[in-house]
Amino acid sequence: MILKNHLKELRARHGLNQSELADRADVSRQTISLIERGNYSPSITLALTLARILEVRVEEVFELQEEEDS
Repeated sequence: MILKNHLKELRARHGLNQSELADRADVSRQTISLIERGNYSPSITLALTLARILEVRVEEVFELQEEEDS
């Protein structure tokens, strides 16, 4: 399973840059960047915090997808 996210789109919709979202979530800008690029899977607490800040359900930010066979 692969964790996909829509963080960048939702962040832009709220007019936030990575640093602003990071400040609100009490994480580093680098953490937000890593999540957006799919290189870091956040904890449940952080995922829920980001969803709350972006005023959406956590399922609207993150989704599990089946891995495609190569």
